[in-house]
Amino acid sequence: MSAQPFVSMIGAGNLAWHLAPALDNAGFVVREVYSRTPANAEMLTERLYQAEVVSSLNFSNSPASVFFLAVADDALLPLVRELVLPEEAILVHVSGSQPLEVLEYAATEHLGVFYPLQTFSRQKRIDFATLPIFIESRTDVAEKALFKIARALSSEVHKIGSAQRLALHVSAVMASNFTNHMLWMAQQVMQHNDLEYRWLHPLITETVQKSLQLGPETAQTGPARRGDLETLDKHLQFLADQPDFADIYQQISQHILNTYQPD
Repeated sequence: MSAQPFVSMIGAGNLAWHLAPALDNAGFVVREVYSRTPANAEMLTERLYQAEVVSSLNFSNSPASVFFLAVADDALLPLVRELVLPEEAILVHVSGSQPLEVLEYAATEHLGVFYPLQTFSRQKRIDFATLPIFIESRTDVAEKALFKIARALSSEVHKIGSAQRLALHVSAVMASNFTNHMLWMAQQVMQHNDLEYRWLHPLITETVQKSLQLGPETAQTGPARRGDLETLDKHLQFLADQPDFADIYQQISQHILNTYQPD
């Protein structure tokens, strides 16, 4: 393997949109981009220095030695079965929930996982410098290559197994995706009542900062935290015309009550 191995990116979604340029900028040149939607591959290559779009999963003559599978979880196994790789290729997926073993049908022993813990959207720039990256590998060759790449991108790199990574992913969904959906619900309530969502911005900022500084258990406030059943009932009555919202409000409030008012 060369001092700075060439890379191929298989997939051109949100994560690849950020990871591929980061690899390029760190000296791990992305030479090929494959996507089942060629237009996405074209857009991604425009962000890269030397990459070209490829239309086949036959990479037997590829100049790359590290292949990143940045695709949806349910596409991993079917895609791995179709891949043709060069000898001694390193094949890596970037999923938080899929085990390393999902790559076992590939015609290489050098398998790995490269999981950057972040939420990725094309509209929002990501700085990899302090972003935690989690590594798992099947061989020393794969581990050495992945640590070299990860440490060129981030100052925080950790080696963990598939079971721990699944726990990390579950926690990440709760912390990020669930939190964002709750913010969407709050936005809907505000809009339906002719209120400005931006009025909640300082509260949202303070809530996140306080949780990070004090820890979520200490930072918890609100009617359920203090056992204020009268206010909870009033809120549920307000949400009576939005039964889905009321159900979620009741379930979360009950969980907070059970946590802080166990008796």
